[in-house]
Amino acid sequence: MHNADDRAAPAHPPPRALAGPELQEAAAIDVMLAPDELQTIFNALPDVVFFVKDREGRYTHVNHTLVRRLGLKNRAEVLGRSVLELFPPRLGGTYFVQDKRVLCGEVIENQLELHLYSNRSPGWCLTFKRPIVAGDEIVGLIGISRDLGQPDHRHSAFGRLQRALQHMQAHYGEPLRVQTLAAIAGVSVAQLERLFKRVFQLTPQQLLTKLRIEAAMRLLHSHASIAEIGQACGFSDQSAFARQFKATVGVPPRDYRALACQAPDAAIGTILDLPGPRPTAATVPADGV
Repeated sequence: MHNADDRAAPAHPPPRALAGPELQEAAAIDVMLAPDELQTIFNALPDVVFFVKDREGRYTHVNHTLVRRLGLKNRAEVLGRSVLELFPPRLGGTYFVQDKRVLCGEVIENQLELHLYSNRSPGWCLTFKRPIVAGDEIVGLIGISRDLGQPDHRHSAFGRLQRALQHMQAHYGEPLRVQTLAAIAGVSVAQLERLFKRVFQLTPQQLLTKLRIEAAMRLLHSHASIAEIGQACGFSDQSAFARQFKATVGVPPRDYRALACQAPDAAIGTILDLPGPRPTAATVPADGV
């Protein structure tokens, strides 16, 4: 017989249970995905444009979605070229300046933009761009532009948010306070912000900007002046209107009007497929640009 002291210790002691931060740390996997692998993953997402650019702003990786929307047939027609070569001059110049900002260290997150491609109608998207850093040096940038999806009609808060949206659609040309929209929806300001992003993928301010820009796009097909269009669409002055329009659409209102004259059917946006006021040329006086 053996006493308790003679018993052999287990060859492998039972593992100690992990809890809290230890468990989270153990579950984390530090994986670095190469651009080629990311490109392959994003090829499967038709509503997302993916790209990597070098320090000169030239494309090094793109997914199939971007190739198709540029009206091209294969990736080789895009790689090694910059936005200046692939987009109309007015748009390419603006995109190039944005790339330069990122290549200087700026991070762009959740920026609402209207993209104009050669083979499709204008499309609203949310753009993310960030610099790629190797050591202490910025060597390029990586980004995605995700198409803005349809509102989540099944969300339990959709009905009350729709009341706020309808108020925005009826009064986008006037000053609007987020507190007023929250009261109409029967929620707090913080809840309104959170629910809008959940249901519409946009903040209330982004959605208001979208309504105003789309109204301006329609009016730019008329002969109304730029200043009158900006005022009719809720902008404080012509400078603020031109600045916001260019940041969102990629070109100033005057240049967009020129593009619209070249392809009038492809330059009209839609407002979330929901009913709302549609200003016409008669909304403001037509006395030329």
